[in-house]
Amino acid sequence: MATAAAAKRKPVFVKVDQLKPVTSGHTLVAKVLSSKTVLQKARAAGGPGPAAKPTRIAECLIGDETGCVLFTARNDQVDVLKPGNTVIIRNAKIDMFKGSMRLAVDKWGRVEVTEPASFGVKVDNNLSLVEYELVNVEE
Repeated sequence: MATAAAAKRKPVFVKVDQLKPVTSGHTLVAKVLSSKTVLQKARAAGGPGPAAKPTRIAECLIGDETGCVLFTARNDQVDVLKPGNTVIIRNAKIDMFKGSMRLAVDKWGRVEVTEPASFGVKVDNNLSLVEYELVNVEE
């Protein structure tokens, strides 16, 4: 019985154009088009964790043959998401930032480099350029 509970499910890969706001659990293969560091600061000496390790955040444009989206890379993920790399992103979630979608991976997910993909990225379908508005629906 314990082995049945420990059996892993096969991942269901999604395409970038299937991503919707405020969803999670996405697994996808994507190419990294660009990476731009938006925050880099040293941690306070009195804070938790090692004092020497800085906090880094980069916005990376990633995509596949259906479209592209901005990925928010944190700390060690910044080193993995170099332009030109093909990555497998596991258990990603969609965060909303100023009304637009950002893909992110927290401590429950993984980002890893894989062999180069053969597809071309559809750059003219950038999901992060679509602005969403929160609407309250009366029932």
